[in-house]
Amino acid sequence: QVQLVESGGGLVQAGGSLRLSCAASGRTLSAYTMGWFRQAPGKEREFVAAISWNGGKTNYADSVKGRFTISRDNAENTQALQMNSVKPEDTAVYYCAVRFPGHELPTTPDVYQYWGQGTQVTVSS
Repeated sequence: QVQLVESGGGLVQAGGSLRLSCAASGRTLSAYTMGWFRQAPGKEREFVAAISWNGGKTNYADSVKGRFTISRDNAENTQALQMNSVKPEDTAVYYCAVRFPGHELPTTPDVYQYWGQGTQVTVSS
C-alpha cells in the first residue's frame, strides 16, 4: 500500500512563494507519474501539474504555467511543487497523487491511483 504525505502548506501573501513537498512510502514510485491537484471550497478538484517517471516531461494547468514548477527525486521517493508569484485564487487544499504507468501525464483525477490527505494553502491579498 502506498502512503503519500504532503507538507509545506500555510498562509502566504499574494506575490510570495511556497514550496509543497510530498513524501511517499510503501513502494518505490520511480516508475509512476507524480502529480498535484487542488480543490477550493465549493469547487471540483482540478489538475495543477504532473511529471513523468524520469522527470523528462511535465504538464501544467494554464492557470499556473510560468509560476509553479513540479519536480521529483526518485532516490528519495518524493515530489515537490514550487509555487511562485502566488495569487489569492491559488487558495485551496493541495493534494499530491501518483499513477502508473509513468510516461503519461493525465489531468483527470480519477485515473490517479494513490492520493495524499491534502495540505491547505491560503493566499492573502
